[in-house]
Amino acid sequence: MTKAPAPSEIDWQNLGFNYMDLPYRFLAHYKDGQWDDGQLTEDATLHISEGSTALHYGQADFEGLKAYRTKNGDIQLFRPDRNAARMQKSCERLLMPPFPTDKFLAAVKSVVKSNADYVPPYGTGGTLYLRPLMIGVGENIGVHPAPEYLFTIFAMPVGAYYKGGVKPTNFTTSYYDRAAPHGTGQSKVGGNYGGSLLPGSEAHKAGYSDVIYLDPATHTKIEEAGSANFFGVTKNNEFVTPKSNSILPSITKYSLLYLAEHNLGMKAIEGDVFINDLDRFVEAGAMGTAAVIAPIGGIEYQDQLHVFYSETEVGPVTQKLYDTLTGIQFGDVKAPEGWIQKVEV
Repeated sequence: MTKAPAPSEIDWQNLGFNYMDLPYRFLAHYKDGQWDDGQLTEDATLHISEGSTALHYGQADFEGLKAYRTKNGDIQLFRPDRNAARMQKSCERLLMPPFPTDKFLAAVKSVVKSNADYVPPYGTGGTLYLRPLMIGVGENIGVHPAPEYLFTIFAMPVGAYYKGGVKPTNFTTSYYDRAAPHGTGQSKVGGNYGGSLLPGSEAHKAGYSDVIYLDPATHTKIEEAGSANFFGVTKNNEFVTPKSNSILPSITKYSLLYLAEHNLGMKAIEGDVFINDLDRFVEAGAMGTAAVIAPIGGIEYQDQLHVFYSETEVGPVTQKLYDTLTGIQFGDVKAPEGWIQKVEV
């Protein structure tokens, strides 16, 4: 495996979103009913049994969060406790042993601190992306929970999602479902993403950014936008996002719901978003960790493209929300209490 280049050799202005083997990652092992203390390791390879449930029965979940360099050179995390809580929920859904919040936060900070030279400089738009991952391992072949588990956190510097500014793209609806009713749609598990590869590929080939997934029961309501949550801004100054047991509870979504109400004075709503009622929205977007907000220019449904604000220009509310949230993440805007955790280097 190729090791990451030295920080001095990295072109910080032109980072993509690619795996990079940094010097350190965290690894903990669950066996005989308890987690060990875990430790930092330089080994980027997981050594597991061929009988591991993660390989056969999908007992695997993960998270994604970032570390940010501020103007004064500090490093901070954005709501990492919410990632810990969401991963615990995912673990419970797959009968995996949750990793305690205090240990999760300590492990995240240890990975950031040990790889601090790889946190991109302020002003580049880059961040240190962190991937917590848990898998079922051990000698197993029956369809039941694994006897052992591995929890790891690795990291890599990633570039700004948008080169040259935030830009709208078009999405299309799909015949395929992202998740089953009462399934695992609310959990961040690998199977949800494996099933999205085909519809996503078909959307790209047709010239669209990604797929708008409709509710699996009736195919009448928007649930998710690719691997992100959907939102719409109404003519009545409302910030609306779908509500369903099949939607992943995005940390970005709940942060934007709060900011829309408290910073922009909007009415924040979680509720039904019917695909045949898109006229109610003057702006729309997808929201998640990677892009923060990906503005949606238009949605294709039944061979008709519904355009929101513009296919080329970002709407004013969407831009304000994006600027506010990224400002908080990079330390330029005052954060609500408890949203930011510093990493002592």
